[in-house]
Amino acid sequence: MKIRRADERGYADHGWLRSYHTFSFANYHDPKHMGFRALRVINEDHVAGGHGFGAHPHRDMEIISYVLEGEMEHKDNMGNGEVMRPGDVQRMSAGTGVVHSEFNHSKENGLHFLQIWIEPKALGIKPSYEQKAFPAADRQNQWRLVASQQGREGSVSLNQDVNLYAGSFDAGDSVKTPATRYAWLHVVKGAVEVNGEQLSTGDAAAFEPGDAISVTGQDTSEVLLFDLA
Repeated sequence: MKIRRADERGYADHGWLRSYHTFSFANYHDPKHMGFRALRVINEDHVAGGHGFGAHPHRDMEIISYVLEGEMEHKDNMGNGEVMRPGDVQRMSAGTGVVHSEFNHSKENGLHFLQIWIEPKALGIKPSYEQKAFPAADRQNQWRLVASQQGREGSVSLNQDVNLYAGSFDAGDSVKTPATRYAWLHVVKGAVEVNGEQLSTGDAAAFEPGDAISVTGQDTSEVLLFDLA
């Protein structure tokens, strides 16, 4: 297990946007942290009320948004326009090219969300979009599959061989972790004990195939687990 602490991440403060970068992104470059397997970006963004990212292009990337607090308004040139709330998972396959915008839906309250980029399995596919809600009860004290290559078990579908699980744990809760190949665990909020090590909000850990992964809640916490080929 290799731990990546929250305070080791890149950081950018644009006033209306405060962003922490787990992997190299924009002006933050660290050759030791360019991604993990197909996982290329985990940005933890705090967006002030009334602000957001104006229309901008993407191509050949699987982009997942995961809202922690507040509401995020999404629009794209495929005709999609939705508001995301905590528990929602949005997937956009940029493929041959898509233009979209992401704004804080509120003029007053802050927006806190994760933006995740995964390198696609196939290039040049037709762009597509999907958003699903995963109620808190489905993630409480268990791992809930929220994204997968085939869209299994009601998850959003990905153009890559990746399984993404979300789990919420109370203090003392410990559940069996799904079998993984390479794995990346990211603590969304709270604190958990992972293989005897304390991990808190923003901390992450990388695992090799066959590594045991034991997760126990230390207080009310939320965790993402990536299973990667």
